[in-house]
Amino acid sequence: MNAQAASPAAVSQTGPYFCEMPSDPCAIIMFGASGDLARRKLMPALYDLAFHSCLAPSFRLLGFARTKMSDDDFRKSAGEFLPKGQEEGADDAKKSEFLKNLQYFTGDYDDAAAFQNLAKRLEELDKEGGLGGNRLFYLATPPEVYTHVIQQLKQANLTKSKGDKSWTRIIIEKPFGRDLASAKALNAKVLEAFDESQIYRIDHYLGKETVQNMLVFRFGNGIFEPLWNRNYIDSVQITAAESLGVERRAAFYETAGAMRDMIQSHVLQLTSLVAMEAPARFDATSVRNEKIKVLQSMRPFTAESVWKDVVRGQYGPGQINGKAVPGYRQEPGVKPDSSTDTFAALKLHVDNWRWSGVPFYLRSGKRLAQPHTEVAILFKRAPHMVFRGENTETNSLVLNIQPEEGISLSFGAKTPGSQMLIRPVEMDFQYKNTFGASTRPAYATLINDCIRGDATLFDRADSVEAAWALVDPILNTWAGAAAPPFPNYPAGSDGPRAADDLTGADGRHWRPL
Repeated sequence: MNAQAASPAAVSQTGPYFCEMPSDPCAIIMFGASGDLARRKLMPALYDLAFHSCLAPSFRLLGFARTKMSDDDFRKSAGEFLPKGQEEGADDAKKSEFLKNLQYFTGDYDDAAAFQNLAKRLEELDKEGGLGGNRLFYLATPPEVYTHVIQQLKQANLTKSKGDKSWTRIIIEKPFGRDLASAKALNAKVLEAFDESQIYRIDHYLGKETVQNMLVFRFGNGIFEPLWNRNYIDSVQITAAESLGVERRAAFYETAGAMRDMIQSHVLQLTSLVAMEAPARFDATSVRNEKIKVLQSMRPFTAESVWKDVVRGQYGPGQINGKAVPGYRQEPGVKPDSSTDTFAALKLHVDNWRWSGVPFYLRSGKRLAQPHTEVAILFKRAPHMVFRGENTETNSLVLNIQPEEGISLSFGAKTPGSQMLIRPVEMDFQYKNTFGASTRPAYATLINDCIRGDATLFDRADSVEAAWALVDPILNTWAGAAAPPFPNYPAGSDGPRAADDLTGADGRHWRPL
């Protein structure tokens, strides 16, 4: 994560972001290279880095998968998913330059011989491209394959750096485990092969510009941090809403659900960034130390508090943008009596000095009214209401993460006229208006950080386990009792009514989607 701002000249020449110098030459070994994640997200992200001269010209990308494919077939498949640039001629040249660095390796994830051959192939790539022995392994496979690949890399002596001037790192996709026990087991297995400093547990939400800007917003501006505490903030709402259904992920989603898929990872990551204390320095160790303190300060859930402070839901048939869509149980690959949660909401407390008494309301769901992710800071009302009976809504500060990245501040203003009428108004900052229409893809930001050795925006073992420790009692309580009558919210709505009761019991309400 590069905290330095670009000069206006640099922005006008290269877009809203730039790289002062390319990263180290390296080989990127992508396991699961024939899958959707690799093609739809990772290839475009790597091309984006190459296009903006963030990757060394001599990098090599070696796709590893079980599907048989030639180098040319792999390049053709990858090329179909690369985005179009602003200049056609330059874009074609950039694409050709990028694709010539792609190669493919067919192998099974349990085949020791394949990994011995992989080691030989990497030695050849080192000599061919002058890569200096730098290697980045990317696990873009299904989670059940992680330990197989890691074990084979260890046995093939590919997990350690080749010398003092080279590096070896590994990026591991979420989900990192499915509960606390499995997360601990996976951490133990990874740490048998790699040092913690080599491990980059990725959560693409943390690569989004507004999420990163949360740190700058809080700790780089003197006007907000003094208000960021229990004395001025009434409550915090974090929403991660999707209008899509499960698409082609039913097999995965049936074993996961909203609590595991979104709350445990993305939403708790956002919560820790909102609630953390200022780090002593802006580096990976300091930032991640403060994040783990927040997770460890969250009040544990009990069986009793789960029924009081947590809500789950599942969508039924409804309409999205005027189009009829099926319920979750009618989706291909979903059991007709499935009890999987497609919506989860909870109220949690951070029991420390800064946040004592401030409720955090978190929610995430599929097939909701609008795709929208935001962090809303809701401030306390003025201590003495001079304008009684007037429209004096609570002030709010909203960080919009997607689809439109930006920040808005609402406050009351007098309307023109002789009467003292107050109307809420907003001051808006939008990334696309200030920095241009495009921003760096989240995956590009995080891969770039990993290649440069910056782990600030990646999860550490203790952080992953702390998040699972919070969520585990919820999952265990749900597993021991029958699900509510599902479906309990129609597609295209704001979620189940029980979620409204979660905030309504405190005299508050959710921000509308």
